[in-house]
Amino acid sequence: MKTTETPAPVPAQPGPRVAKVDAPHGPSPKAKKEGTALNVFSHGILVIWAIMVVLPLLWAVMTSFKDDASIFNSPWSLPDRLHFDNWSRAWTQANMSDYFLNTILVVGGSLIGTLVLGSMAAYVLARFDFPGNRFIYYLFIGGMSFPIMLALVPLFYVVNNMGLLNTIHGLILVYIAYSLPFTVFFLTAFFRTLPSSVAEAAFVDGASHSRTFFQIMLPMAKPGLISVGIFNFLGQWNQYMLPTVLNTDPDKRVLTQGLVQLAVSQGYKGDWSGLFAGLVMAMLPVLAAYIVFQRQVVQGLTAGALK
Repeated sequence: MKTTETPAPVPAQPGPRVAKVDAPHGPSPKAKKEGTALNVFSHGILVIWAIMVVLPLLWAVMTSFKDDASIFNSPWSLPDRLHFDNWSRAWTQANMSDYFLNTILVVGGSLIGTLVLGSMAAYVLARFDFPGNRFIYYLFIGGMSFPIMLALVPLFYVVNNMGLLNTIHGLILVYIAYSLPFTVFFLTAFFRTLPSSVAEAAFVDGASHSRTFFQIMLPMAKPGLISVGIFNFLGQWNQYMLPTVLNTDPDKRVLTQGLVQLAVSQGYKGDWSGLFAGLVMAMLPVLAAYIVFQRQVVQGLTAGALK
């Protein structure tokens, strides 16, 4: 009877030894220390800047509720009580209500006209190639660098010859012309970042150029429109030089002219509380507009960079 012998096991050959490599545990302590110091420095600068911006605003609001004696005797203390009569006196006796209405009419009309005309011009310059395209674009850019002070005298005679001096609609047209260069410059770069495939699909479906612009491209450019609209609103709301030269009618003064008139007239009477109340009234719409649309402003500024 045959038996099968089981062969002896062969010892395993030792293979090459693999050295263990430790996974990285993050930045070195030196780099981490430098990053922490940089963050502390940058945050400190931001805190100092925020204090420099917020403190004057808070002080103006606080002072608007004080009486004249408290403003001079204890300028940094809180008001003993809220003097709401300062606001009512500035609104009624100082004609701030009329100045407010004139400013809303002028800024509202000019803002709408600037956004409509500026977006149309920017869309054509960004999407269509034609002779003189770059020349017109650089003309708008040149308008941004032209000092408005050099144009005041000829602008006065042009507006006067057109019969638009001391009129609301004349001031609206001047504001539109003043704001168009920056608006076209800003929106031209924004329209270039939008996808052209959407407009091409609309043309294939039979849409006209005007319908494509107003129903498709303009809604897509909403973040850019809001951003440039906020910038134009701030500039037009705080505009003082143009209305001072072109709007000398006391009944049609805007808010900046009214504040100067309030400072001159009330300065001799010592009504500083009414002056601060009028100043806060002029600041509130600007602050409200920025607080409401601050997210849209950031989206509009970063839309082209994130594409």
